This record gives sequence, structure tokens and C-alpha cells, in this order.
Amino acid sequence: MRPIRPGDRGPAVAEIRTVLAGLELLPADGHADDYDTQTERAVRAFQQSRGLSVDGRVGAETWRALDAARWRFGARALYHAVPEPLTGEDVRSLQERLLEMGYDVGRADAIYGIRTSRAVAQFQREMGLTPDGACGPHTVNALRRLGRKVVGGRPQWLRESDAIRQAGPTLVGRTVVIDPGHGGTDPGVVVPDGALRWSEADLVHDLASRLEGRLAAAGVRVQLTRGPSPLTCLPDADRAQLANSLGADVFISLHTDGHVNPEADGVATYHYGTDNGVTSATGERLAGLVQREIVARTGLRDCRTHAKAWDLLRLTRMPAVRVEVGYLTSPLDRGRLVDPRFRDRVVEAIVAGVQRMYLPIERDVPTGSIDVSELRAIVAAGTVVD
Repeated sequence: MRPIRPGDRGPAVAEIRTVLAGLELLPADGHADDYDTQTERAVRAFQQSRGLSVDGRVGAETWRALDAARWRFGARALYHAVPEPLTGEDVRSLQERLLEMGYDVGRADAIYGIRTSRAVAQFQREMGLTPDGACGPHTVNALRRLGRKVVGGRPQWLRESDAIRQAGPTLVGRTVVIDPGHGGTDPGVVVPDGALRWSEADLVHDLASRLEGRLAAAGVRVQLTRGPSPLTCLPDADRAQLANSLGADVFISLHTDGHVNPEADGVATYHYGTDNGVTSATGERLAGLVQREIVARTGLRDCRTHAKAWDLLRLTRMPAVRVEVGYLTSPLDRGRLVDPRFRDRVVEAIVAGVQRMYLPIERDVPTGSIDVSELRAIVAAGTVVD
């Protein structure tokens, strides 16, 4: 869909304003079908609160989030529907409530899937309710009556950390999905440079191909979400679904950033997280490791790590990060990014970050100290350090 933006009018704008008014972000009166400055501010506030890109426009992802926000917890019965599962803000509220009580719903993705249904059934059994996995009035009332079930630690963090520990320290045999952003009809950030024309889609595909080679040499099974010249741009939800269907252990999405101010520069890494403090613990750790390795090995400005609820991070079921490797609109960063040797350093940093995620915390090593060529040597020798 074409993003709805300031200056637009029509029924779609009226629907957006109605949802925002229901969230008390916008008065119910005014020009009901006019995307005015007040509406733009409300949309930005909504995007900020939901961990989305704050651009003041209503694209496909913001539209889905607005549609989900219509539902408040307790306003309807929730159940596992096939093939189209129920989605909404009420589902996310339920998942976050269950997570803080110690039940395993996986990621709070706002989708009432089988894992959420099983967690609800477990809660119902423990409360003496009929364990049908559906969240009706009796289950809602029981949830509202109870305080937190688990204290002194985040249960989901413990589960994810234990899964990483059980997997062992080696990369051999793991499956990593690499996602070169954009592609096809969406080139991403495009910057003319004299007779040349640099596009985000082309640069990140080159990065992804180099990363594929480094990881494969370390014994990793690697899958890219797209080739160099796809006909269309795959939606983020489909990229996440591909990673889920492959049973990936790690998902890495590669992008470059852009800004109207050419002075904006640096690298940032994103992981799944919400404004309520719910986060993917392993995704957060991987983001921190990758960010620090890239900064240490490349000298890019440290723009730090951030929690976001983008579809790409919310819908993946494994540790997932999105790396914005510099600003293509910055002459400083662009000069680095177009250098193949610099892209090799970025790739080695990402490989080192992934390897460190699998090392036990007590055996972690200093940032910048892993020699990626040694990982290749270990695989070539057929040995694994335990």
C-alpha cells in the first residue's frame, strides 16, 4: 500500500483518526478525514509507543499496528483460530501478562498461535478452570486477580539463555538466515556520486554474500532471503516466515541508513523489544555483541542498540537483529562502505558477534579479539573447542 501521509484526505484517514481517538492520542472532533499536523503528531506518538519507525506516515506496518490497537484486553474472547489466527493488542497484552507470570508463550508477537493457546491452557489447569486454551471472561478475571508468579528473574530470559547454553559453543551445523534489506522494486537509500550511483540494496547484498562465505567456511548452513536482482521486494513478514520455516538459529538483517543531514553517520543495531520492557533476551545480547564488534573493528560511530517491534524482529522465532551499517548519505560512511576491504571488516565483526553469543558468559572474550580465520582453521581441522 502507498503510505498515507500529511495532506492526504479520505475514508482511510478518517479510520486512522478514529483509532487514534480511541487511544486518546487525538480528539474525536476536528476534520475527520484530513491528515493534518495534529494527526501526524498523533501518528508519530503511536509509532514511538509501539517501537515502530517514527516517520509520521502510515505504511503497511503502522496500519497493521493501528488495526491491532483497536482491541483492548478483555474486550473479546481469544482462541487459537486456524488458518487465520487472531491478532491484536489484546493478544499482546495477554502474552506479556503470561510471560511475566512465568508461562512460555515464546515471543509476545500479538498472534494467538498454538504456543499461546498451550500457555493459556496450562494457566487454566493451575487455576482449576477448563483447560481449553481459549481466553474468555473467566480466564480474564483469573489473570486480573493474580500478581506475578515468578520473581527474582525474567523466566523468558532464563529459557532463552538455557537454550543457547545447551546448544554448545561451536558454530558448526547451525543455520543462519541473512537478510539483505530491500531489493527488487525497492532499492532503499540511493545516493548519486559523480558518475556512480550507490544503492542500499546493492551494497547490503554484497555484504550478505561476503557474510555467507565467512559463515559457511566456519561450518554454518546459510540461507539468504533474496538474490542480487529480485523482481519484487519481499515483505518483512515473509522474510521472517522464511527464517521460521527453515528453523534458523540466528537471523541477521543488513541495511544502511540515510538522512537529509549529511553529517548523520554511524552504525546502530536493533533487536525485538516493546515499550513495556518485554524483549528477546538473546536478540538483545546478540545486538550488543555485534554492535560492539563492528564499532571496534571499523571505527564507525557508535549509535548503540535499540529495541524495536518491527515485523522483521517481532515475527522471527530465533535471536534476530537488524544492523544499520552506516549512513549511505554520509560522505564519511559512504567512502568506507564502497571499499570492499571495509565491508570485509564489517563481516568479520558480525561473525565474531555471532560466535560470542554462543560462548558461555564466563568464557567470553574481549571485543575485537576473535580472529575469524581461526574459526575456519578449526573447521578445516575437523575439531571443535568445547
